[in-house]
Amino acid sequence: MTPIYLRIEYYRARKGWSQAQLARESGVNQSVISRLESGETQSVNLSNLHELAKALGVPAAALLDEREE
Repeated sequence: MTPIYLRIEYYRARKGWSQAQLARESGVNQSVISRLESGETQSVNLSNLHELAKALGVPAAALLDEREE
């Protein structure tokens, strides 16, 4: 299973967005996104997960489980 931080980075890059752009689109603080993508933290609260997925245009499950792509 691919770690969540790689999945968030993958979907963000696919849109051509910077972390700052994802923060603007999702309403999730850029420092949270940075910590997630660097692997500094691998836990994300459900609200942030939902907002990130919504902004990225993928189901929240796609950020958690590669079978949902």
